[in-house]
Amino acid sequence: MKNPNESIVAIGRSAIAKEIRALEALEARLDDSFTQAVKLIAACRGRLIVTGIGKSGHVARKIAATLTSTGTRAIFLHAAEALHGDLGIIAPEDVLLALSYSGETEEVVRVAEYAKTNGSATIAMTASAHSSLAHHADIILSTRVEEEGSILDIVPTASTTLQIALGDAIAAALIELRGFQATDFARLHPGGYIEKRLHTDN
Repeated sequence: MKNPNESIVAIGRSAIAKEIRALEALEARLDDSFTQAVKLIAACRGRLIVTGIGKSGHVARKIAATLTSTGTRAIFLHAAEALHGDLGIIAPEDVLLALSYSGETEEVVRVAEYAKTNGSATIAMTASAHSSLAHHADIILSTRVEEEGSILDIVPTASTTLQIALGDAIAAALIELRGFQATDFARLHPGGYIEKRLHTDN
């Protein structure tokens, strides 16, 4: 008799394996577009505005938080709120990082369209280089996956993992490029476990 618990584990392993394959494909295709994106953010005289909606919005918020904690002036802009007055947050000297897997999410596309007319550079994280979002972007970072992690192949899983990984990769590159040190990180984390650990290590 088949153990149902083994089937559950097998499903979990399959989902993780799909995400690993997607990450390996992302690593292999990382190219000069990534270099351009990192340099654009590093040279930004304003702030990095990270936007998205839905699952991509949650990832966008995480990316903004990671970058802020590692020395990049970044803020999260909810794409729906942007269309109801918050577009004023975007200044010409800012850079927009817009996340949409399809590249056709209306709210995100409209934010990118505004950024373009406002004179702000835009980096798009999308699966399609021919999408509406890509059309408004100066740099495109591909988050294309062959399949999502779940058996339904429609629930954003592998694709959002790639978004997070790309955000982390950007943060890592900026840390190296700027010579950001553990002492700088400690200065931005004056409370909690991280601060205590850094001071103990020193």
